[in-house]
Amino acid sequence: MPDAGRRAAVPHGYGVPMDPIEQRVIDHLDALLAAYEIVRIDPDLADTAAFCEHYGYALEDSANAILVASRKPEGRNALCLALATTRLDVNHTVRDLLDVRKLSFASPELTAEVTGMEIGGVTPFGVPDDLRVYVDAQITVLPRCIVGGGSRSMKVLVDPEVFTRMASVQVVDGLAG
Repeated sequence: MPDAGRRAAVPHGYGVPMDPIEQRVIDHLDALLAAYEIVRIDPDLADTAAFCEHYGYALEDSANAILVASRKPEGRNALCLALATTRLDVNHTVRDLLDVRKLSFASPELTAEVTGMEIGGVTPFGVPDDLRVYVDAQITVLPRCIVGGGSRSMKVLVDPEVFTRMASVQVVDGLAG
């Protein structure tokens, strides 16, 4: 992992130029002085299981960013980051955090509208400042974690301590299990 505040060179693999959302993610990581590396990938392999199998990353070191949306009342959204080997506790923990009666996983369309990112590339970095972000506490004790990079063509290998320093993030025990 590079030293904090230094980023790895970003090769433009698979003929994909730097996307504005990817640049927004990198700018956010740099502003946080995060220790991270950029991993360019084939967008057809962006889904976690396929990515890990093809590129040799462990599921235990991979986290998924999932947008949840309230249904009663409508209009409350949060981005939740959980290890790929766990499941979000949507029916209790996340619902209680958002103080709503009904909650579901957001559609791909709503995810893109709220985050500016496609499923398979969603990340807590570079999201709107007013979006609540919950990170499962299990992630913060890992030596490194691979998360989305803003697009299906990029992942970010990051030191998860950065989540404890992000103003928009609440680290939650029991967010996933």
